[in-house]
Amino acid sequence: MAGIAILGFADATYLTAEHFLNRVPPCSIIKGCATVTTSQYSLLFGIPVALLGALYYLAVILGVVYYFQSKKRPALKAVALFTSAGFVFSLWFVYLQLFVIHAICAWCMFSACTSTALFIIGMWVIKSLRAYGNDTPRSTAE
Repeated sequence: MAGIAILGFADATYLTAEHFLNRVPPCSIIKGCATVTTSQYSLLFGIPVALLGALYYLAVILGVVYYFQSKKRPALKAVALFTSAGFVFSLWFVYLQLFVIHAICAWCMFSACTSTALFIIGMWVIKSLRAYGNDTPRSTAE
Protein backbone atom coordinates (compact mmCIF):
# COMPACT_ATOMS: atom_id res chain seq x y z
CA MET A 1 0.00 0.00 0.00
CA ALA A 2 2.78 2.40 0.89
CA GLY A 3 4.45 2.06 -2.49
CA ILE A 4 1.27 2.78 -4.42
CA ALA A 5 0.42 5.65 -2.07
CA ILE A 6 3.87 7.14 -2.70
CA LEU A 7 3.20 7.07 -6.45
CA GLY A 8 -0.17 8.73 -5.91
CA PHE A 9 1.39 11.29 -3.58
CA ALA A 10 4.04 12.16 -6.18
CA ASP A 11 1.38 12.58 -8.88
CA ALA A 12 -0.93 14.69 -6.72
CA THR A 13 1.96 16.79 -5.40
CA TYR A 14 3.10 17.49 -8.95
CA LEU A 15 -0.42 18.58 -9.93
CA THR A 16 -0.62 20.74 -6.81
CA ALA A 17 2.68 22.42 -7.64
CA GLU A 18 1.54 23.05 -11.21
CA HIS A 19 -1.65 24.61 -9.89
CA PHE A 20 0.15 27.02 -7.57
CA LEU A 21 2.69 27.88 -10.26
CA ASN A 22 -0.22 28.67 -12.61
CA ARG A 23 0.98 26.11 -15.12
CA VAL A 24 -0.90 23.39 -16.93
CA PRO A 25 0.70 19.95 -16.77
CA PRO A 26 1.69 18.61 -20.17
CA CYS A 27 -0.57 15.94 -21.59
CA SER A 28 1.12 14.07 -24.40
CA ILE A 29 -1.13 11.02 -24.72
CA ILE A 30 -4.51 12.59 -24.08
CA LYS A 31 -5.09 16.29 -24.78
CA GLY A 32 -7.41 17.13 -21.88
CA CYS A 33 -5.14 18.13 -19.01
CA ALA A 34 -5.60 21.86 -19.51
CA THR A 35 -9.37 21.54 -19.70
CA VAL A 36 -9.63 19.35 -16.60
CA THR A 37 -7.06 21.08 -14.38
CA THR A 38 -8.49 24.53 -15.05
CA SER A 39 -12.16 23.57 -14.84
CA GLN A 40 -14.42 24.72 -12.03
CA TYR A 41 -14.21 21.15 -10.68
CA SER A 42 -10.47 21.41 -10.03
CA LEU A 43 -11.23 23.28 -6.79
CA LEU A 44 -13.30 22.19 -3.81
CA PHE A 45 -14.22 25.06 -1.51
CA GLY A 46 -11.33 27.01 -3.05
CA ILE A 47 -8.82 24.21 -2.36
CA PRO A 48 -7.17 22.47 -5.30
CA VAL A 49 -8.46 18.92 -5.60
CA ALA A 50 -4.87 17.84 -6.27
CA LEU A 51 -3.83 19.17 -2.85
CA LEU A 52 -6.63 17.19 -1.21
CA GLY A 53 -5.40 14.14 -3.11
CA ALA A 54 -1.84 14.70 -1.92
CA LEU A 55 -3.10 14.91 1.67
CA TYR A 56 -5.11 11.71 1.16
CA TYR A 57 -2.07 9.81 -0.12
CA LEU A 58 0.10 11.24 2.66
CA ALA A 59 -2.44 10.04 5.24
CA VAL A 60 -2.33 6.54 3.74
CA ILE A 61 1.49 6.56 3.79
CA LEU A 62 1.61 7.74 7.40
CA GLY A 63 -1.03 5.21 8.42
CA VAL A 64 0.91 2.34 6.87
CA VAL A 65 4.15 3.54 8.48
CA TYR A 66 2.37 3.76 11.84
CA TYR A 67 1.10 0.22 11.41
CA PHE A 68 4.57 -1.10 10.59
CA GLN A 69 5.99 0.59 13.67
CA SER A 70 3.18 -0.31 16.08
CA LYS A 71 1.85 -3.57 14.60
CA LYS A 72 -1.62 -2.44 15.72
CA ARG A 73 -4.10 -4.09 13.41
CA PRO A 74 -6.88 -1.56 14.09
CA ALA A 75 -4.58 1.08 12.58
CA LEU A 76 -4.16 -1.02 9.46
CA LYS A 77 -7.91 -1.59 9.30
CA ALA A 78 -8.51 2.16 9.58
CA VAL A 79 -6.12 2.84 6.69
CA ALA A 80 -7.77 0.11 4.63
CA LEU A 81 -11.23 1.57 5.28
CA PHE A 82 -9.93 5.08 4.50
CA THR A 83 -9.04 3.93 1.00
CA SER A 84 -12.79 3.67 0.37
CA ALA A 85 -13.03 7.45 0.56
CA GLY A 86 -10.26 7.89 -2.01
CA PHE A 87 -11.97 5.40 -4.30
CA VAL A 88 -15.36 7.13 -4.07
CA PHE A 89 -13.81 10.53 -4.80
CA SER A 90 -11.89 9.04 -7.73
CA LEU A 91 -15.09 7.61 -9.18
CA TRP A 92 -16.70 11.04 -8.89
CA PHE A 93 -13.80 12.81 -10.58
CA VAL A 94 -13.61 10.24 -13.39
CA TYR A 95 -17.37 10.71 -13.91
CA LEU A 96 -16.85 14.48 -14.09
CA GLN A 97 -14.08 14.10 -16.66
CA LEU A 98 -16.04 11.74 -18.87
CA PHE A 99 -19.57 13.12 -18.68
CA VAL A 100 -19.40 16.74 -17.51
CA ILE A 101 -16.06 18.22 -18.55
CA HIS A 102 -15.76 15.97 -21.63
CA ALA A 103 -11.97 15.85 -21.33
CA ILE A 104 -9.52 13.45 -19.74
CA CYS A 105 -6.39 14.34 -17.82
CA ALA A 106 -3.79 11.57 -17.89
CA TRP A 107 -2.33 12.72 -14.55
CA CYS A 108 -5.78 12.62 -12.97
CA MET A 109 -6.47 9.18 -14.39
CA PHE A 110 -3.16 7.96 -12.95
CA SER A 111 -4.36 9.16 -9.56
CA ALA A 112 -7.68 7.37 -10.10
CA CYS A 113 -5.75 4.18 -10.85
CA THR A 114 -3.59 4.48 -7.74
CA SER A 115 -6.58 5.16 -5.50
CA THR A 116 -8.43 2.21 -7.07
CA ALA A 117 -5.43 -0.04 -6.46
CA LEU A 118 -5.27 1.16 -2.85
CA PHE A 119 -8.97 0.41 -2.44
CA ILE A 120 -8.59 -3.11 -3.83
CA ILE A 121 -5.62 -3.79 -1.56
CA GLY A 122 -7.48 -2.21 1.35
CA MET A 123 -10.44 -4.54 0.89
CA TRP A 124 -8.06 -7.49 0.68
CA VAL A 125 -6.42 -6.32 3.94
CA ILE A 126 -9.80 -6.12 5.68
CA LYS A 127 -10.69 -9.61 4.46
CA SER A 128 -7.32 -10.91 5.66
CA LEU A 129 -7.73 -9.26 9.07
CA ARG A 130 -11.11 -10.92 9.49
CA ALA A 131 -9.55 -14.27 8.66
CA TYR A 132 -7.15 -13.77 11.59
CA GLY A 133 -10.02 -12.97 13.93
CA ASN A 134 -11.25 -9.49 14.71
CA ASP A 135 -8.06 -7.51 14.40
CA THR A 136 -6.39 -9.04 17.44
CA PRO A 137 -2.62 -9.10 17.25
CA ARG A 138 -1.03 -12.47 16.63
CA SER A 139 1.48 -13.70 19.13
CA THR A 140 5.15 -13.37 18.26
CA ALA A 141 5.35 -17.15 18.07
CA GLU A 142 3.18 -17.28 14.94
